[in-house]
Amino acid sequence: MSVTRTSARLRPRSVRAKIVSLLMLPIVSLMALWGFAAVTTASSIGDTENAKDVNSELLTPVGDFVTALQTERTAALKRAAAPAEFTAARKATDEASAALLDGINASSSDAALLDASLPERIDKLKADTGSLSELRTAATGKPGAASATYTKYTAIIEHGFSVTGALTGDRGTDAASEARVVLELSRAREAVAQEQALLDAAAAGGELGREQYALFVGAVATQRELLEPAVADLNVEHRTAYRKTLDGDGYARVQAVENQVRKAGPGTAAVSGSALAGWETSSAAVLKGLTSAESAAGTGATAKANPFGWDTLGASGVAVVLGLVGVLLSLLVSVLVGRGLIVELLDLRNSALEVAGRRLPQAMRKLHAGQGVDIDAEAPMRRLVGDELAQVGTALTAVQRAALKAASERAELLSGISGVYVSLARRSQVLLHRQLDLLDALAQRQQDPVELQDLYRVDYLATRMRRHSESLLILSGIAPGRGWRDPIQLADVLRAAVAEIENSSRVQIWAVPRVSVVGGSVADVIHLLAELVENATAFSPPSTKVQLKAARMRDGVLIEVEDSGFGMNEDALADANRKIQSEKVDLLDAKQIGLFVVNRLRERQGLRVEVRASPSGGVTAAVFIPEGLIRDDMPVAEEAHRGRGLAPASALIQQQRIAGA
Repeated sequence: MSVTRTSARLRPRSVRAKIVSLLMLPIVSLMALWGFAAVTTASSIGDTENAKDVNSELLTPVGDFVTALQTERTAALKRAAAPAEFTAARKATDEASAALLDGINASSSDAALLDASLPERIDKLKADTGSLSELRTAATGKPGAASATYTKYTAIIEHGFSVTGALTGDRGTDAASEARVVLELSRAREAVAQEQALLDAAAAGGELGREQYALFVGAVATQRELLEPAVADLNVEHRTAYRKTLDGDGYARVQAVENQVRKAGPGTAAVSGSALAGWETSSAAVLKGLTSAESAAGTGATAKANPFGWDTLGASGVAVVLGLVGVLLSLLVSVLVGRGLIVELLDLRNSALEVAGRRLPQAMRKLHAGQGVDIDAEAPMRRLVGDELAQVGTALTAVQRAALKAASERAELLSGISGVYVSLARRSQVLLHRQLDLLDALAQRQQDPVELQDLYRVDYLATRMRRHSESLLILSGIAPGRGWRDPIQLADVLRAAVAEIENSSRVQIWAVPRVSVVGGSVADVIHLLAELVENATAFSPPSTKVQLKAARMRDGVLIEVEDSGFGMNEDALADANRKIQSEKVDLLDAKQIGLFVVNRLRERQGLRVEVRASPSGGVTAAVFIPEGLIRDDMPVAEEAHRGRGLAPASALIQQQRIAGA
C-alpha cells in the first residue's frame, strides 16, 4: 500500500507536468547515452595511459629479463666449454634483473586491480631474482648437472611468462589487442631457446641423453604448434616482421636440424660430425629476429599508442561530439513543441470538462425529467479538420451527441413502456375486480362442496392476476388502488400474503409477534411478501415446506422467508441483492421482474430486504420493517372478526377486494 501511495504521489498530475515528463524522458535517455559514450571514451583514454605505464614499468623489464635469462640458460648448460660466454650472459641478466626490480618498485599501477593473482606472481619473480646466485653456483656445465640447471632456469622463465600473462589478460585498448597473441609467440620463442640450450649443451658434452632428447622433441612440438598459427593472427604490419624471420634461411636451417635430431634419436649420432653444422648461428639469428619482432608487435606498439589518437578514441569520440549536439537540439525542439502542445491540450481539457461536468449532466437531467433536448443546440457538430488534437475535439462532440441521442431515445422508450404498463394494468384491474365480484356471488349461491372448492381456486388465481397487474403499476411508479386506514395485525398480513399465491398450503407460518402494520404500508408489505413467498415455492421442490417466520427486534420486526430448494451461488445471490437494493431499475431487463417490484416497494416504504443462503441449503429472504411502520397495540377490528367467527385472513382478503373496488 505504501509503495502504491508513493508512486501515486510522484506521478505528475497536471497536463504541463506530464508533457514535460514525456518530452524529458527521451532527452534524459539521450543524455544518459551521451554520458555513457563520454565515460567510455574517458575510460579508453585511461586504459591507454595505464597500458603505457604498465608496458614501461613492468612488461618491458619482464620481457628483457626473460630474454637475458634464456641466453644465460644456454650459456650455463655449456659453461664448462665456454666460461667467458656464461660470464657475459650473467652480467646481462643482472642488469635486466635490476631494471625489473626498479620497474616493480616504481610502478604506479595497482597490481591487484590489473589481476587478482598478479601481486603473488610478482613476488615469486622477485624471489627468483634473489635465488639466481645460488642457481649460478650449481650450474657447473657438467653433464650430470645439466638437467637440474635446465629445469631451474626454465622454471624462472615460466614465472616471467606468468607475470606477462597476468599483465595482458584483460586489456581494453586497440593498441594492446594483440597482447595475448604476442604472449603465445613469446612462448614459441622460449621453445626455440630451449632447443638451442639443449643442443648446445649436448654438443658440448658430445652426447644427447634420453631426457634431453625428450625435452628437445617437446620443445620442437611446442614451437611448431604455436609459432605459425599465432603469426597468422597478427595484423599485417606485425606479421610482416615475423614472416621475414620465418621465411629466411636461418629458420629453414633450424627446422632441418630439428628434423635430423628427431630422426637420429638420443645418443651421439644427433650431435656428431656435421649434424649440427650452422645450428648455433642459425638458432641465434632466429631468436634475435623473433625477439625483435615480438618487441615491435607487443610492447613497442603499446609504447607508441596515442591516448588521444583515432585508434583510441575512434567512433566513441565522434559519438561524444554528435551526442552533445543531439542533446542540445533535442532540448530546443522539446521546448518549442512542448509549449505549443501544452496550450492545445489545455484547451481540449477545458472543453472536455465543460461537456462532462456541466453541459452533458444538465441535458441528462432534462431528459430524465421528461423535457425535450435539442441535440444540435447542445452539441453542434464540427467539421473534421485540423491536426489530431482538433480531431479529438470533434470526436468528443460526436460522443456527446451519441450519448444525448441514446439517452433521449431511451427516455422515450421508457416513457412509452410505462404508459403501456399503466394502461394495461388499469384495464386488467377493472376486469379482475368484476371477476372477483362475480366469483363471490357464485360462491354464495353454490352448495356443492366440490364446485365451491373449484370456485375458491379460481378466486385464488384471480387474486394472483390482480397482484401482477399491481406490479405493472408499481414498476410504472404509480401506487396501487387498494389501501387501509387502520393498522392490521402482522399475523393477518402474513396470511394475506400467503393467500395470494397458488401453493399456499406449502407455506408454514410460525409464531408471529403481536404487532400491527400501519394501514398505509399494509398493501405494499403484503405485495412484497407475496412476491418473496411465491419465489420460494416456485424454486423449491413441491414436497418441501416454505417457512415464514417473524421476530420482534429492538428497532423493528424481522420477517424471514426460508425455502429448502437447491440454493443459489454467491454470484447469483449478489446479483439478486443488487437488483433489490439498486437505486435505478432497468425495466428493459425482463428477467426476475419480481425482484424489481420488491425493489420499488422496499424503496417506497423504507424497508430493508436481503437474500442470503439458508442453513438448510436453500435461500432465505429477510425483510426488516422499521419501527415507524409497526404498532404494538392490538387492533379492535380483530375482536370483532373473532366474534363473528370470520377468520382474520379471510376478513383481510375481503377488505382488500372492497378497497380495490
